[in-house]
Amino acid sequence: MRRISLAAAVLALAGVASVQAQSYPSRPLTMIVGFPAGGATSILGRILAEHMRPSLGQPIVVENVPGAGGSIGTTRAARAPADGYTLSFGNWASHVGAGAMYQLPFDLLDDLEPVAFVANSPLWLVARNGFPARDLKEFIAWLKTNPGKASAATVGIGSGSHTCGVYIQNNTGTRFQFVPYRGGAPAMQDLVAGQVDFMCDFAGNSLPNMRNGQIKAYAVMAKKRWFVAPEVPTFEEMGLPDLQFSFWHGLWVPKGTPADIIAKLNAAARAALADPTVRQRYVDMGQELPSAEQLTPDALRKFHKAEADKWWPFMRAASIKAR
Repeated sequence: MRRISLAAAVLALAGVASVQAQSYPSRPLTMIVGFPAGGATSILGRILAEHMRPSLGQPIVVENVPGAGGSIGTTRAARAPADGYTLSFGNWASHVGAGAMYQLPFDLLDDLEPVAFVANSPLWLVARNGFPARDLKEFIAWLKTNPGKASAATVGIGSGSHTCGVYIQNNTGTRFQFVPYRGGAPAMQDLVAGQVDFMCDFAGNSLPNMRNGQIKAYAVMAKKRWFVAPEVPTFEEMGLPDLQFSFWHGLWVPKGTPADIIAKLNAAARAALADPTVRQRYVDMGQELPSAEQLTPDALRKFHKAEADKWWPFMRAASIKAR
């Protein structure tokens, strides 16, 4: 009798799990974004969340949890129940840079399950209009002739802009001063005003300023020219092939989330990214959309690990860490 009862219980539990999986999602989901509302990452996340709703049949509420390079929000997502109702939307800073910067209470690679690679935009080097160099070669030459005299805006230690600046220093043998800001907007304001000399910036962020003639762009840190500004050469074209820096976005869930739920979320993300309205809004923000091959959870897993393998040793060797 006990064996029969145990078998019946197992079958009953399996039936409940099956019903739960089939009915998922039965309530609203939460997408945690580790950056302030109104910023590029938050906007990209909200666009994606809005257009995943038709596939899921439930709304996705975006919760902004900024701080510590996005790691506070990422930590909250990683600690959430693995039931598919909490999503982590982030970028290079929150899901790569933070791993070298902070002693996190979880493992960025092992404690989050990838759902989908969402978008990509390179960093590029922009400068105030009055900076004397006309192109990247003249820029590097000027820095070498004037060590320590130029100023580079950053949005804090370990940010993409700061790490990129150290990356340039190490690869060109140059030295300049870093000027930290509380965000990209005030940094760009001072660059436009000529209060700082240059900045490694998320290209989609400063494109309007470049288009308006308020700043100038020297080179883009990508393998090929950025489709939004094809007139700007790559670092490789200018003789620096090793200088590439991708500022990308992705979607994750807590470790242990059932595979069938991840598959549903991935399908919803794919459908959203195939929507013409989403694609146009992303393109307008300078985002490159992933190919079909890049949209699988496994593709994001491999790419995420490759980025960590590239940047964690560099950042640690350069002593880029929270102080």
